[in-house]
Amino acid sequence: MNKLAVVTGASRGLGKNIAILFLKKNIPVIGLSRHENEDLVQIANEYDTTYQHITCDLNDQKETLEVMKDIEAKFKQGQIAYLVNNAAMIEPIHQAAKIDPFQLAKHIQVNVTAPMTITNYLLHALNQKSGTLINTIITSGAAERAVHGWSAYCSTKAAMNRYIETVALEQKNLKTNHMIIGLSPGIMDTEMQTEIRKSTREAFAEIDTFIQYKDDKLLRQPEEIAQILMHILFEEQLTNGKIYHARNYF
Repeated sequence: MNKLAVVTGASRGLGKNIAILFLKKNIPVIGLSRHENEDLVQIANEYDTTYQHITCDLNDQKETLEVMKDIEAKFKQGQIAYLVNNAAMIEPIHQAAKIDPFQLAKHIQVNVTAPMTITNYLLHALNQKSGTLINTIITSGAAERAVHGWSAYCSTKAAMNRYIETVALEQKNLKTNHMIIGLSPGIMDTEMQTEIRKSTREAFAEIDTFIQYKDDKLLRQPEEIAQILMHILFEEQLTNGKIYHARNYF
């Protein structure tokens, strides 16, 4: 059966490593990001598969919908599509009373509206072609606890957790084969962590703790988290609506 993977934020960090592992399984990948990573094309060639980069600014809802139309046209009858909603942003980091409303709107668009839009669109598209969507949303431990200075990030990640549960419930009631899960990677050595460590103590009360994570080499590498996701997707029996935690693996 034909398989295809769609990964947002595929040009770097966790998204890049997830894309690489799909390619190594001979699964063609479409990567959505603002910037292209030519290494992924080379890796695809090495494993006799394909990588296609589509430039997409998830902050632009109109552009996101246009890209979804392009992807829909690539689906074949009975397609299995692996969707990984990985792209997200941490900014703005500050006390709620000091957050710029336009920054907040951008944050919600990228972290909530875009992944929901992409998932909703592909669910509909694959229904039309008797296909199956296996969707992973990269969530966060911040969805489950309050963090001083992260009112936007905690709230949007919590929203995605409930979205995962709700969509899974709908698929159960509709008796489809579509699956949706979340993966909480824990503290990971990415550019997002770099942005966090640039915060002021006024804006982010736990900054010293996060600096210590880096100094003590407690941050997990994106390659490791990508391997955990592959293990979950291909070696476990998925539980629809479940939030998987990387800390429970390896």
